[in-house]
Amino acid sequence: MSIELVIVLPALFAILFLGMQAALYHHARTVAIAAAQEGARAAGAEHGTESAGVTAATAFVATAGGDDVLATATATADRTTTTVTVTVTGVSLSVIPGWHPRVTQTASVPVERLTAPSGEFANSEGVNRGN
Repeated sequence: MSIELVIVLPALFAILFLGMQAALYHHARTVAIAAAQEGARAAGAEHGTESAGVTAATAFVATAGGDDVLATATATADRTTTTVTVTVTGVSLSVIPGWHPRVTQTASVPVERLTAPSGEFANSEGVNRGN
């Protein structure tokens, strides 16, 4: 009986720890993509800035658990005239000694901006008509 336990218990613990590690990694990825989306929304606002996006993403990570979820999290933003991209990078917690899985998630949104009306519109049949 004890010989079977010597063989089965380490395998059972390995499966248990791998499942727990997968859950921690998935949770860290979910927090990272949500933070990137939040930062992209803030930076993509009509009067938004890159720093507003980085601040929003960093604040989201801190609210979602900070270093207990995504250690050493950093956020970067890039805003062009049409698109904002925010990237959140960090390290997931690990139950496997010596292994520190890196998490990187990116979100992009169009920049909100006012445009001049074209004077034409298309109806549901695709026919263009002037005002």
